[in-house]
Amino acid sequence: MARYLISFDDGAMTISEEDLPEVAEAAHQVVREAQDAGAWVFGGGLESQRASVVAVDGTVTDGPYPETKAVLGGFSIIDAPSRADALEWAAKFAAACRCAQEVREIMPDPAV
Repeated sequence: MARYLISFDDGAMTISEEDLPEVAEAAHQVVREAQDAGAWVFGGGLESQRASVVAVDGTVTDGPYPETKAVLGGFSIIDAPSRADALEWAAKFAAACRCAQEVREIMPDPAV
């Protein structure tokens, strides 16, 4: 089984404060469904803040890089038997969160 990252851009979720509780409950329902199916690994939303970028020499600067237009707003990691299954989970998250989701397979670690 492969692991997939399902994520969305920080600016993609444009819902009103009034709708936030409904969207949060819908997203949590999809998480519960994924947990019950044994597909859920981990996930969460990210605070809207500038990231810190740590260079190879340990230097810390504010990020993201200026040329970066997209900033990660939230993510889920799931186990799925195929990309098609991962896309089905992404569709559920997209409907619940009311925003498009990006799906990427996580490379397996051969040492594990």
